[in-house]
Amino acid sequence: MKQKIFLLTSFIFFFVLIHSVTYAQSNYANQKVDELSDAQIKTLMQRAESLGYSDAQLEQMAAAQGMKQDEVLKLRKRVETIRKQGSASPVVKQNTNRTGGANADRQYIGGNDSTSTTQPSKQELIDKAFEDLKPKIFGSELFKNSNITFEPNLRMATPAGYVVGPDDQLLIDLTGDNEANYDLKVSPDGSIRLEYVGLVKVGGLSIEEARSKIKSLMSSTYPGLRSGRTKLAINLGNIRGIKVILNGQVTKPGTYTLSSLSSVFNALYAAGGPNDNGSYRKIQVVRNNKVVATVDFYDLIINGMQKGNIRLQDQDVINVPVYENRVEMVGEVKNPAIFETIAGEHFQNVLNFAGGFSNIAYQSAVKVFQNTARERKITDIFAADFNTYIPKNGDKFFVEPILDRFENRVEINGAVFRPGYFELEKGMTLKQLIQKADGLKEDAFMNRGYISRLNADNTLGLESFDVAAVMNGSQADIPLKREDKITISSIFDLREEYKITVQGEVREPNQFPYAENMNLEDAIQMAGGFKEGATPNRVEVSRRVRNSNIQSVSASTADVFTINIDRNLKLVSDTTFKLQPFDIVSVRSAEGYVVQKQVKIEGEVLYPGTYTIKSKSERISDLIKRAGGLTAMAYTDGASLKRPGRDTSLFQSQKDSLQKELLIKRAKYGNSYSMQNLLSDSKSNERKQEEQERIMNLQRVTQSGVDTTSFSRQPQVVASDMVGIDLTKILKEPGKRYDLLLEDGDVVKVPKQLQTVRVSGEVLNPNNIVFRTGKSFKAYVNGAGGFTASALKARAYVKYANGSVEGARSFLFFNNYPKIRPGAEILVPKRAERERLNATAWIGIGTGLASLGAIIVSLLR
Repeated sequence: MKQKIFLLTSFIFFFVLIHSVTYAQSNYANQKVDELSDAQIKTLMQRAESLGYSDAQLEQMAAAQGMKQDEVLKLRKRVETIRKQGSASPVVKQNTNRTGGANADRQYIGGNDSTSTTQPSKQELIDKAFEDLKPKIFGSELFKNSNITFEPNLRMATPAGYVVGPDDQLLIDLTGDNEANYDLKVSPDGSIRLEYVGLVKVGGLSIEEARSKIKSLMSSTYPGLRSGRTKLAINLGNIRGIKVILNGQVTKPGTYTLSSLSSVFNALYAAGGPNDNGSYRKIQVVRNNKVVATVDFYDLIINGMQKGNIRLQDQDVINVPVYENRVEMVGEVKNPAIFETIAGEHFQNVLNFAGGFSNIAYQSAVKVFQNTARERKITDIFAADFNTYIPKNGDKFFVEPILDRFENRVEINGAVFRPGYFELEKGMTLKQLIQKADGLKEDAFMNRGYISRLNADNTLGLESFDVAAVMNGSQADIPLKREDKITISSIFDLREEYKITVQGEVREPNQFPYAENMNLEDAIQMAGGFKEGATPNRVEVSRRVRNSNIQSVSASTADVFTINIDRNLKLVSDTTFKLQPFDIVSVRSAEGYVVQKQVKIEGEVLYPGTYTIKSKSERISDLIKRAGGLTAMAYTDGASLKRPGRDTSLFQSQKDSLQKELLIKRAKYGNSYSMQNLLSDSKSNERKQEEQERIMNLQRVTQSGVDTTSFSRQPQVVASDMVGIDLTKILKEPGKRYDLLLEDGDVVKVPKQLQTVRVSGEVLNPNNIVFRTGKSFKAYVNGAGGFTASALKARAYVKYANGSVEGARSFLFFNNYPKIRPGAEILVPKRAERERLNATAWIGIGTGLASLGAIIVSLLR
């Protein structure tokens, strides 16, 4: 049983597959790429891109849809041409992300994530991409729009021309001298029974005719009807249903029950409108075997007129015949589609159906592809023949775009007051164009200009001219041609930009634009004037040498001038020194002028803080004395010196960096973020940085035996600003070599008595261990659980509290570890991983040893 079900399912699957392939091929097998407009090709490319298809995949997709191979090749050429013209966006790479692809598909089909519950299949998306290749039948979208129902309005006054029939409910009202109302239903034989009158035949009469008849019959009972003092009104109550037959070329032919107020359009919409072969121009309404109306749907679609849209009656027949003539309009028209023509219409009518030409259409002539008895042919219809050419069945009109070129354009660029495009008037010359551009600028380069001109074969040619000679008439003026591009350079475009440089002891050293007659004082003023420590009597100006003797060993490389100027930059005519382009002005500092240099001392001293260096010979011991000496808890062996670098102002650098950081933090967290918060964060960050550097140093030690390039990759770890000092020796023997001279930015730290030793790195339990005098290196490591299996014991080292470092020393197979002092840190790096030898390597080693043995044996013999 299961086998039978499987076979049946497989048969159905293959049947559906073959049917879908056959259907696709039948849709596009006869498609001609030459008959597609650029707009259709662009739309196809854009929809393929939205699916993530490349141009090659687009061709495969077209072939899968049934397009013939030669047409696929034409499609490729059309796509390449459009790409070169830059008329389509570049093809996107196919998105392999499932979520991104789904989103792209939803965006393409206009779906909404919040309402769409099912995703379209790939085949549906491909069909959607090729949808615009199928020409639409003009008017068919009217019956596919779910927002248009053509439902008759049942809440309206009864039309005077409405024909009364069986089952209608008539509401008869008398007002005036006589008051009465009747609610009567029309019997199957078309009559009503009226009080004081009897049976009245109203079937087949219009509402107006029925009112006149009833009024005449009721006048004997109600005399006021004759005099007009009594009024009679008849309206419909319950509207009956009628049966209408729709046949011929309709989408859903059959018998339909509609409201008696329904018109031809209501009935056609109910039946889905004409099918692909149905006529939109000659829809017939047959009543009692006679054609009572012929409906032209184009009147409604184009003009909004409802000619022939009569009200239907019971048993009416709506017949939709096959079309007689259909033509197609593609290209640069506002509404390309397939249109139906009738006798007496010309090409201009079809053009009007299509909404007329688009704004870029070529309107002088239209190409038409025609069918002959044997084959096809192409014909041009010129504008003068639009009102005389009679379209034939199967004609395909192709409206091309205008050429993307100008017939009378020239361009001028450069040193003119109004550069840009201009109209090429008949006989216009170069001088006239310059005058039309409001003339030359003052900086125009008058010796030469050039014209980029298209040759007869559209290659680029160049013609030079003397600008000054053309303008003063000494050279013949040059007639211009279409698409000429004139370039007149500025003198500033043809030379290096002139600048001067001011450096040294000025407030704002920088490069400045050179100006004619610029003197030295002007340059100093541009740089913000002298600093406090500048000396104005030794300002040095260095100038480029233009004619140096390259054969001479002692040839000059620069001309240097030393000038004495007024400190207040007063004008002194006798000492004015004129600058030249590219001069370098250097302002020296005054002799004996020294900016205060400061150091900082922290920790266990009586008066910690910042101190200014009083003399060049001041040392660490002098700083300790100025700070009041050490406290009772000071640990001199752990004292350290931090020296950020030479020529660094401690307070200025710290102040600038803190101010910048504070502005950034306030922009992020608000003005409530204070300097105290910043200092707290800075200390935390400093501790984190120290920890990170410690870990990176361990990694560096591990790699140093394997990869020396690690030093260049981590220079910030190798370079340290800590200087190991011995404060105990310094205080015992002040002024000796251990007692370093102080430098700007130095920070001396004197810690409290330290009581622990830190063990980190490749040990089983890194922690802090209480210091005990005489305890060995290994004892502290054992206190941390001992070495791990990957520990590199020979590279273990100790970092003391004062910043100095001492590593383990090896002798033969023994490691001699450093002595441990309070506050020290033992760091054990990790052994670098080694690649295991495989069988090939062992064979190579064995072969080498065997060869070595053979050599030794041969030598001993």
